[in-house]
Amino acid sequence: MPDLPTPKDAAEAALFSECWDAVLSYADLCTAGSTAAQQLATEAFALGLREARAAEAGTSRGRRTPRLPVIPLLLTAVRTTAASWEADGLGHKLDPDLRLWLNSDKAARYTGPPLQRPLALRGLRDLQEPDAALLWLAEVEALPLPAVARRLGLDPAAASEELAQVRALFRDRCHRNHLDTPMGAKCRSYARLLDAVTRSPAAGTPEDLSRHLATCVECAEAAACLRLQGGGLPAALAGGVIGWGGLAYLERRRAAEVRLGARRPEAADTETGEPKEGAARARVVRGGLLAAAVLLSALALAVSMMPFGGSASDTARVDAGRRPVADSSASAPSAVPSAVPSAGPSADPAPSASASASRKPSASGTATRSQRKTPDPEPQGTSSSTARGSDTPAPGTSEPVTCRVRYDLQSQWSDGFQAAVTVTTARALDTWRVAWSFRDGQQVGQMWDATVDQSGSRVTATARDYNKSVPANGTLSFGFVGSWHDKNSTPYDFTLNGHSCAKA
Repeated sequence: MPDLPTPKDAAEAALFSECWDAVLSYADLCTAGSTAAQQLATEAFALGLREARAAEAGTSRGRRTPRLPVIPLLLTAVRTTAASWEADGLGHKLDPDLRLWLNSDKAARYTGPPLQRPLALRGLRDLQEPDAALLWLAEVEALPLPAVARRLGLDPAAASEELAQVRALFRDRCHRNHLDTPMGAKCRSYARLLDAVTRSPAAGTPEDLSRHLATCVECAEAAACLRLQGGGLPAALAGGVIGWGGLAYLERRRAAEVRLGARRPEAADTETGEPKEGAARARVVRGGLLAAAVLLSALALAVSMMPFGGSASDTARVDAGRRPVADSSASAPSAVPSAVPSAGPSADPAPSASASASRKPSASGTATRSQRKTPDPEPQGTSSSTARGSDTPAPGTSEPVTCRVRYDLQSQWSDGFQAAVTVTTARALDTWRVAWSFRDGQQVGQMWDATVDQSGSRVTATARDYNKSVPANGTLSFGFVGSWHDKNSTPYDFTLNGHSCAKA
């Protein structure tokens, strides 16, 4: 009597049925012939299956190891197996362009120090596996949401909302990982601005940041991962996780007509569990698509996917000319606008989150993100502080000028701006609190070197632990990005610890 299949065998057979087409599609891109593609896909599938089993065994022993969802896990196994072929003298079976890539610094990024690996790869790995699977299946594999919901056991009615929340989680992980990445001073100086301009679908990109993204691969990759609007996320995921051939793979999965009639392979051999030799499938024409996709670097991918704003007037950087602080006797500001963008994360590097909250079943037996216990947010650099302290002078009293302030509008775009505040104090300070009022309903979105609290038009910036002390005749400074509508006048009524400041 033949042995009955075990639940494990059935699960792996289902996995083969769901994923083989994707693995074979990428293996076909990586090889120089149909037979080699079949062999590469078979070896990679076995390798990926072993990695998945090892991760599950570790989880059962209480040692959770973050890993990719099954399809990208198998695709990276194709890349790993191809690298082994190259090292073992079988490189002649591989695509010539892939061989060049495998022997370049680009390939080394995927196996080098974790903090230097592509941001999309790190961000996807940091998500809980069901969340990462939802993101990959919907964005890269381009499966209809109802089909993705059935495959993952989700409520189809809530799948769209679930995907939106997972995309936001992915952006959060990528932002944190970007701040954790070792980078030069120039890249670090643009990190906060990059986060701000990629949050709003209408925000343009200042010219200096645009020039930087055209020359820096890492920052361009970050921009593609952080901007959820504009349709660039699938390309960012495919290029950052798969590496070589990511764009061509994406085209194959998203455009049925490109497959030229490709169909699933024949059933697997019942004894070996491997695909039958000579399974019929169509070979995708490499031609212009593959040649163009392979030669595109991650830099070109990320930059091409970023919408750099509409008209030239929307995206051009405004030279503020170091606008001085307005006279403190100016009239009160206008009302706060109805639409207030949410504040961005702190500029201070936060530890990378390793997972999102666990899923809980709903009444219907499926899971939705709204039922999960989400982790407490990490410090965002926006803690509250009192707007006007107890040391505020009594009305009608005069006081000597003890501080001078300079407000610099450093750059401005269609609906946002970046500014810096520098205060010179005549007295030594153990801590400080700088406040001012906006005229036109501007809103501070993100601040560095100070924590921010805003109530209506009044903004208060409070010292951080590392810059509380200021000597007599010394200076303190901080910067921020904000939003504006219709008009962006210079703020007024600057105070330091409740005492009015003159303009510098």
